Amino acid sequence: MTNKLDIFKCDVCGNIIEVVIPGYGELVCCNKPMRHLVAQSVDEGLEKHVPVLEKNEDGQKVIRVGSQPHPMEENHYIQFIEIVSNDRKHVKRKYLLPHDEPQMKLKCTCKNNGGFEVIEYCNIHGLWGNKFEGEN
Repeated sequence: MTNKLDIFKCDVCGNIIEVVIPGYGELVCCNKPMRHLVAQSVDEGLEKHVPVLEKNEDGQKVIRVGSQPHPMEENHYIQFIEIVSNDRKHVKRKYLLPHDEPQMKLKCTCKNNGGFEVIEYCNIHGLWGNKFEGEN
């Protein structure tokens, strides 16, 4: 059985899907089972992928990809950033292109939902995530 907001990838064609309504059965693409992606949460090496919460120069909360800016080049970039409330009722996603800044403004405190999770997808290094509690 899948769960709401699970993310799967086809290792043949590269399709990535997110479950909107969970169900039973196996997700298949290109006649092969899709791989369930699990967000990594510990950076290793030079490139940083774990989302961080900061305040910008205007004092607004911003989610940035990595403690150091992630590359946003033609062949290596963050494809999307997604914020999900802990109660799984609210989802906000921002799609990115090469040369975009790898960040997303946070327009709510999520205090009524007990916090939120941020996931992001690097076209080379896969899915990454971090959780933020309370009124960050």
